[in-house]
Amino acid sequence: MRGPHNIIRLIRTGATLERTGAMKVVLDAFDAGPVLRAVFRTIVWPFQWLGYKGDVTMPPATRALTALGPAYIKFGQILSTRPDVVGDELALQLRVLQDKLPPFSMDEARAEIKRELGVSVETAFASFSEPVAAASIAQVHKAHLIETGEAVAVKILRPGIEKAFRKDIDAFYFAARAIELLSPASRRLRPMDVIAHFEGVVLGELDLRLESSAASEFSDNTAKDTGFQVPKIRWHLSGRRVMTLDWADGISVGDNDALDAAGHDRGQLATTVLQVFLNQALRDGYFHGDMHQGNLKVAANGDLIAYDFGIMGRIDAYTRRVYAEILFGFIRKDYKRVAEVHFEAGYVPADRDVDEFARALRAVGEPIFGMDATRISMARLLTYLFEVTEKFGMETRTELILLQRTMVVVEGVARSLNPHMNIWEDARPVVERYIADSIGPKALLQDLTKTALMLSRFGPRLPELARAALIAQTNPTPSPLPSRLPARLGWMGVGAVIVAGLIWVLQAI
Repeated sequence: MRGPHNIIRLIRTGATLERTGAMKVVLDAFDAGPVLRAVFRTIVWPFQWLGYKGDVTMPPATRALTALGPAYIKFGQILSTRPDVVGDELALQLRVLQDKLPPFSMDEARAEIKRELGVSVETAFASFSEPVAAASIAQVHKAHLIETGEAVAVKILRPGIEKAFRKDIDAFYFAARAIELLSPASRRLRPMDVIAHFEGVVLGELDLRLESSAASEFSDNTAKDTGFQVPKIRWHLSGRRVMTLDWADGISVGDNDALDAAGHDRGQLATTVLQVFLNQALRDGYFHGDMHQGNLKVAANGDLIAYDFGIMGRIDAYTRRVYAEILFGFIRKDYKRVAEVHFEAGYVPADRDVDEFARALRAVGEPIFGMDATRISMARLLTYLFEVTEKFGMETRTELILLQRTMVVVEGVARSLNPHMNIWEDARPVVERYIADSIGPKALLQDLTKTALMLSRFGPRLPELARAALIAQTNPTPSPLPSRLPARLGWMGVGAVIVAGLIWVLQAI
């Protein structure tokens, strides 16, 4: 990591915010006090000449983030879904970052297709439009297949995008390392791990073959979900830098006026957005990690259509159960159980007081229940949550970063559709169904069945395993058996062998 380069990059970030007027907009949005404003102005103002000028036709915040590059644009996309945090005006400005950025030229798009797919645009498509959407990493064209005339969307990565992201991530690493060095208290938040996680997500998004695979898996998982659609991938016209999939006709989830004019029920759509995400996370353990308004449409029949599968999240069965129990505890207002789950999962150090933690969680949950979203200050709630995590020594869980971030985005999208929604009530049916299927007696039987099937695979090796276990109990010297066998299985190993043997015999019968 190049120190001088990164220092200049970070100074230029602040200078660009100041030069474009975005610094004041951001400080106003976060209601910064006079001291903080004075500090920022004193540090940044002398260097504003180093800042990028940006597109003067854009609003200040959008102008600054667009000038700074794709990684900053990604950050702006997240904030655009949270008007309750940054304010309606700034959120509206940032909405442009989702799919209305300046496109690259048609000549470059045609060249990328020829280079990646080995065929010209004229050979593959009967028609090929100007860009219909342009985001931080890629842009999309509408086309028609030359064989069938079917409408498709062709996604093409921006030329040089890999190098641009590498430059930004390099600077982020430098900033994270500086934060850890200058603020020991921040180390529990593991800023270096957070940036490493962000890097992994971004690098996955820069290979459209992985996105095509993700879309295919996601489509299989959600095939039976009513009210939800995923476009089909056209594999023969997809590669590392180009992806082709069915065209999705519909109205953007971010266009409330158009949704109202078309007669769609925005309250129902808000519920669908939230419940679809929870089903993905809890039931499938595989969820769309970038569900902002720019990646969601509403079909004529009211179905929700998702696209752009560059960022996907996966969580294991154990983590899903922990997540569900925490949500279920909040829904039932059982704060003691929510606290216990945090301790059992190791999210809170064992030397802290569980009852005190439960009281802190009650202070988080109680203001939310019984209120519609318009009466809840999410900025204030997030501030208090941060104070709670600091007080109880909770470290950042990098495996949950994308889940937490997506939950924030999804809630923001849902609230933009229906400001009066209550996320807990809308989440209840999905969480209760998952709890019934995954944490009760039915789940225990399923777990035992899986364990039994796994043990049964050792049937042909039972004599060898049993002999190794018995020798390990009676002979302290290393076993002469092949090294691939465990040296000491212990009595638990003997028990497992016996159980596996019984299952194998039953199967044979």
